[in-house]
Amino acid sequence: MSSSLPRRDFLKRSAAALSVPLLPAASAALAAGQGSTVKVVVWDERQPAQKEAYPNFLGNAIADHLRAQPGFSVKSVGMDDPEHGLSAEVLGDCDVLIWWGHVRHREIAPETVKPLIERIKAGTLSLIALHSAHWSTPFVEAMNERTRLDVEARYRQPGDGSDRVEIEYIPAKLNALPKADARPTPYVTLRKFPDGLTKVTVQLPLCVFPAYRHDGKPSDVRILKPSHPIVNGVPERFAISQTEMYDETFHVPEPDEVILEERWGPGEWFRSGMVWKVGQGRVFYFRPGHETYPVFREELPLKIVANAARWLPTKPT
Repeated sequence: MSSSLPRRDFLKRSAAALSVPLLPAASAALAAGQGSTVKVVVWDERQPAQKEAYPNFLGNAIADHLRAQPGFSVKSVGMDDPEHGLSAEVLGDCDVLIWWGHVRHREIAPETVKPLIERIKAGTLSLIALHSAHWSTPFVEAMNERTRLDVEARYRQPGDGSDRVEIEYIPAKLNALPKADARPTPYVTLRKFPDGLTKVTVQLPLCVFPAYRHDGKPSDVRILKPSHPIVNGVPERFAISQTEMYDETFHVPEPDEVILEERWGPGEWFRSGMVWKVGQGRVFYFRPGHETYPVFREELPLKIVANAARWLPTKPT
């Protein structure tokens, strides 16, 4: 695919490999949390560099903010807690898991988060992945599972001969940035054989993007769905004073909803608030950050996180 295409056209065309019906627009009403308490667990890698902006760690700053809001019960856990903070007891008392990680992603094995992914699929747990958690094991495995669900829905329809379909999933290499003109992942290639067999090869998503810039310049946030519960009470345009830049294309399954985007002065942009349905549950990715910038001491990013934590547990329509 030509890299000379406008970025938005590039994204739209690249999504065709996994074209499945999108979710209907979410209700504008903030139904979550009415008459019930949302149980939130904030998971934080707690790397020492956070102390530059968060004296008691970034995850604790988010947890403290949520505790001050009505309708939340909040726990804060970390990588060095027993069972990496992911014990059955902790997760069994959790409706929404908020995840911050950066440099220790691979210390959480895919097998460790299998129960978490199964709960998301069952609709009993929601995930909020923040900034560099794009490479965290829970987010990567959730995106892999969404890819598998999309592929199975497209190529294994009952009664259509899909018993003659073989599907192979190619794991992504989660250790390098793709080139700007690389084919967006996930993608599908098909090979049909004379005996009627169709082989479907699926490249799983890289869950990363071609460029970033760690200079702390401000971003311009633009709300694309102003009636969405996640941005309830948030102005349609605002600035984040210090943040790291990520540049599209973000190699993830086509989201069901893009709630907001960010832009930077030199011209970069990013789909910075995205929602996917994974089975009966939801995943929300919220991009702003870097642990040395006080993004999660600012009112509006914190409001978006709180809104998302209220809305995600509501039943998708």
